[in-house]
Amino acid sequence: MAAGLPDPKAIEELLLGGELRYTRVDAVRLSGVTREFSSRLWRAFGYPSMPDEAVAYTEGDVAALCRIRRLIDDGVLDEDGVIRLVRAFGQTMTRLAEWQVSLLRDMMSQGPRDQPSAEAVEAIVDIAERHIGEFEPLVVHAWRRQLAAAGTRAMAAAATRENGDPAGRPMTTVGFADMVSFTQVSRELDEIELARVVEWFEETAADIIASCGGRLVKTLGDEVLFSAESPRIGAEIALTVAAAIQDETEVPDVRVGVAYGPVLPLMGDVFGTTVNLAARLTSLARPGAVVIDTELAAQLEKEPAYEVTRIVRRPVRGLGIVQPYVLRRSAKAADGGAEGSGSEPSGPAGG
Repeated sequence: MAAGLPDPKAIEELLLGGELRYTRVDAVRLSGVTREFSSRLWRAFGYPSMPDEAVAYTEGDVAALCRIRRLIDDGVLDEDGVIRLVRAFGQTMTRLAEWQVSLLRDMMSQGPRDQPSAEAVEAIVDIAERHIGEFEPLVVHAWRRQLAAAGTRAMAAAATRENGDPAGRPMTTVGFADMVSFTQVSRELDEIELARVVEWFEETAADIIASCGGRLVKTLGDEVLFSAESPRIGAEIALTVAAAIQDETEVPDVRVGVAYGPVLPLMGDVFGTTVNLAARLTSLARPGAVVIDTELAAQLEKEPAYEVTRIVRRPVRGLGIVQPYVLRRSAKAADGGAEGSGSEPSGPAGG
């Protein structure tokens, strides 16, 4: 341990909220789960494997195992269902924790490349000790909010399932926004500048998606995937993201591809031909443009706020020949203060 730094075990116990006092054998015995099942749980959570004799578990770990065992005993979930649920928690919380620690480290460092000093680490630990009790309810609050939103979407989809796919998959608007020439930009900027560009892009896209009423499915550095319950919300997200990024001179433009159709929701992600089509349409768009598929074009055709223009049919990988359309705001909507995407392709209409 470096001189002047706090004891790692003390920090670990502070953040865990309890003393490390049990081995894995103890945790299994006290919770009543099997050793094999506990191993599956820890792996699903993303925890490292520990030797049986290592004192590495707290009262909180034992309590978590007991809660999980009760869920199984009460028939709420079976073992496979628990593993899937725990894996979702683990993967989500891993990213959240890394993000929070990185944020604190950046706040306490002298420069973007500097490692925190011993004094800065002490300050971070002090913040955690005094305020971790305030952060924890915020995590639960955000989870409940997102759970309520997801539950409402699921009920709405169930209520209108007769209008969806024969397999029962919900009809959804799915879009990708992809930064133009990201590989070239990554060569021109240093790591810190590139990270700031990506962070700004992700934050801007996430704020627009949320404010319009859509859902940010995931971010992939230079790309974001979003979904929306209605074609109009999906169109609004796509046009607003394209315009917002286009207005920022220091950030590359984006191409946006959007499709409407049945999707398979799974573990917070979305899958299916509709998602693949949206990704392929992105590659057909010019910088700052929004390109949509035939189904979404049909849904938006009578919307006065938008203009849908058919362009030449194109081959796309894995899906054959597709009929793309350019989506713009109508001239009337643009005059009313909404900014259109003036650089979309306007090629010849396909037959």
